[in-house]
Amino acid sequence: MPGPLIDVDGLAAALASPEPPTLLDVRWRLGGPPGLDAYRDGHLPGAVFVDLDRDLAAPVADDRRGGRHPLPEPAEAQRALRRLGVWAHRPVVVYDDVSGTVAARAWWLLRHLGHPGVRLLDGGFAAWVGAGREVETGDGARPGPGDFVARPGAMAVVEADEVPSVAADGVLLDVRAAERYRGEVEPVDPVAGHVPGAVSAPTTGNVDETGRFRSPEALRERFAGFGVQPDRAVAAYCGSGVNAAHTVLALEVAGLPAALYAGSWSDWVSDPARPVATGGG
Repeated sequence: MPGPLIDVDGLAAALASPEPPTLLDVRWRLGGPPGLDAYRDGHLPGAVFVDLDRDLAAPVADDRRGGRHPLPEPAEAQRALRRLGVWAHRPVVVYDDVSGTVAARAWWLLRHLGHPGVRLLDGGFAAWVGAGREVETGDGARPGPGDFVARPGAMAVVEADEVPSVAADGVLLDVRAAERYRGEVEPVDPVAGHVPGAVSAPTTGNVDETGRFRSPEALRERFAGFGVQPDRAVAAYCGSGVNAAHTVLALEVAGLPAALYAGSWSDWVSDPARPVATGGG
């Protein structure tokens, strides 16, 4: 299994090799503008655009259970990933333009479904352009169908009924902005606050000022400050299970396994009986 990250030079070399990786452009922003517009304006050569809502998530349930980006059923995910040109034994590299906080969802889902070689471009689109590398414009690649077979279970997942025990006996990381954790603002979900016992650990702290991941040593030090230790259960959540995958990836860089609460805060507050905390925690 390769490490979870690849740098610009490593990716350029891989793309020039006889068996280049499948390259997935996972640009998306909450509330827009559409990632497809940014893709058409410029993307890495050969990259295929991935629609987060359509390709990496199931439809939102009427009662909001499962959150705003529910995990897709394995068969549906397999169908989408094959359409995007993902092959079982061909490496995959994913990227975005927001320090990997969106592309990490693709990294996590592919890993969860058993893909043996998926990495995230460290620094993303900005790092590629900043290095003077070539970009393409327009609608881009139309890949032939892949043969990827989804076998879920390679990455740990916690469900809502397991979350309180992680908060009580392990470390539950809330990776949203600190003001959302404290309940001072809530721009998306109907209830503000956090899961009782969760620790505020904003995703932005995983990367440096260039948008690249901090070193394994720096990440271990960061997470140790939140109480994370190799012998403690750790899980991460965000608003809808997208940015939390970035923290799971950062923890892997640090050599610390962690689970994802995929439904995250939007799933937690879909049941009014679940407790909510506010303030500094």
